Amino acid sequence: MKKWIPAIVLSMMALAACSSGGAGDPAKTVEQYLQAKVSADAEAIRGLLCSEMEADLERESMTFAGLVDVKLEGMACVRDGDTNTVRCQGKIVATYGTEKTDFPLVAYRVVQEDGEWKWCGETQ
Repeated sequence: MKKWIPAIVLSMMALAACSSGGAGDPAKTVEQYLQAKVSADAEAIRGLLCSEMEADLERESMTFAGLVDVKLEGMACVRDGDTNTVRCQGKIVATYGTEKTDFPLVAYRVVQEDGEWKWCGETQ
């Protein structure tokens, strides 16, 4: 029996790797996208955008670039049932010079491409 333990452990590890490496959590994808956007991280945004939005990479990555201070406050995102919608609470707080502007987080559309969730814009 003892000689089967390593085989069982390896099998369990392989199954865990397969299940965690799948499509992932669409809410986590949206959170990563929002963090990359406030950080003006074009490479991270590129990896999170759906193919439909690829032409908008520059706009998405430059939205908050050059601001004195941009931060996410109270971000909490959850998938809306089994839909392709992720609803978020919280806001982006951006400081333009001395003026603060709040951008409430809303609902976002996600799609699966190449086995991963991708951010695909705002939705109603």
